[in-house]
Amino acid sequence: MTLRALADPIRREILTLLKSGRMSAGEIGEHFPVTGAAVSRHLSVLKEAELVRDQREGKFIFYELNTSVLEEVMLWIAELKGGKSCYAETE
Repeated sequence: MTLRALADPIRREILTLLKSGRMSAGEIGEHFPVTGAAVSRHLSVLKEAELVRDQREGKFIFYELNTSVLEEVMLWIAELKGGKSCYAETE
């Protein structure tokens, strides 16, 4: 699910936007030439993959990065590239 979420360039750009802090769905949508419904779907995919968290405040929903899942993905990718396994036993 995580890799499917990361496969789309709009979803990757949403994650890049959220690096600077939490944003509402409307603020995120202002950065893309797609409908609000399309942005909402992208956010749902990112949420299902646990790459973002959301929090409702009044009539707004704010999104932020879930850094723990992103760190796991980065460690796994580094391992694929030939780095040390994050699951290797230490002696």
